[in-house]
Amino acid sequence: MSASEIKALTGSANPDEQERILKQDGIPYRRRDRRILVSRFHTREWLAGRTVTPSRGVNLALVK
Repeated sequence: MSASEIKALTGSANPDEQERILKQDGIPYRRRDRRILVSRFHTREWLAGRTVTPSRGVNLALVK
């Protein structure tokens, strides 16, 4: 998601506050320095009320 979309989702422009809100709501994210990365797929699943669990398995899309 873009920075403006994450701001709209969390209601905050502050990365520390965004991280707190995402963690509280159970939306998986990654933090890269001052930048928060959020998957659109995970956000859609969360909005639909489904439990979001990031995959820890092998990413077969990368296998050639």
